[in-house]
This record gives sequence, structure tokens and C-alpha cells, in this order.
Amino acid sequence: MPTLERLRPGHEAALLAFERANRAYFARTVSDRGEAYFTGFAARHRALLAEQAAGVCHFHVVLDDRGEIVGRVNLMDVAAGSAELGYRIGEHAAGRGLATAMVGEICGLARAAYGLSALTARTTADHTASRTVLERNGFTVTGNITVAGRPGVHYRRHLSPDTGRL
Repeated sequence: MPTLERLRPGHEAALLAFERANRAYFARTVSDRGEAYFTGFAARHRALLAEQAAGVCHFHVVLDDRGEIVGRVNLMDVAAGSAELGYRIGEHAAGRGLATAMVGEICGLARAAYGLSALTARTTADHTASRTVLERNGFTVTGNITVAGRPGVHYRRHLSPDTGRL
């Protein structure tokens, strides 16, 4: 059973390998992070950990049964009881309900562990899989937006006090 683990310094090498291995796959649906992301990864990882320590963001990796990173689920820009959800599942783990399960798990953590009352998310309008994950987890459309120059959809989910359930 895959698990969600809070980002820590020891994840750096495996996370970089995950991002490199899935770069082309991710670029099919979201904008590419660019070469600077990979060449400056160590500094970026330290910056993420500093943001996490400050409570501005909560970063997580998804580990498979062998302890290998197969995805990420993050809560960013935490403010006023809300945060923006972001997630990505690697190509070899996609299509099996993992994103739906991990987003559901982070919704519970967001309320129970981080004290959040709402989450927002966004995706491109044509990213059917991502839209399905959000909708299966109780996110509702709040409007149309532009995501990386493409038509997109903005979502929101209210988290009830009972650990994130609707």
C-alpha cells in the first residue's frame, strides 16, 4: 500500500531521480519546469524544506511498497486556513487510483494535522484525469482560469472538522 510521507532532507536524491525520470511524462499535461529546476535542485530542495519549517507549505512524497518515490502531493501558500493543493504521480504508477487516494489522504491531513479549513486546486481544462481526481475528492469548480497560457479550471473544497470529510 503506498504511503504519504512529509518531505525531509533524505528525500533529495530520490526526488530528483523521480522528477528526471518523469519529466517528459509530466510535460505532456503541465508546463515543463525547465533545466534550471534540475541543475539547481539541491538549493531548491533546501528552500522547500525552509518553507515547510516556516509553515508556509507542506510538502509530501508518495512512496510505493518498496519505499520508492512514485508521486508528490503538496499544500502550498498556506494562509488564513487555506492552501493550494498540487500533486503529480509518476508515469509507472498512474492510472491505478493512486492520485485519488493520496489527494483524499492529504485532505484529511490538511484538516487534522495542519488545521486547514479549505483547499484550492487548479488544472488545465483538458486534463481529464486531474479533474476526475479533484471531483472524486469533493472539490467543486469555482471558475475558469488560465493555467500556463491554457484554459483551466479552479476548484475549492471545504474541509469539515472531522478530519477532512465532506
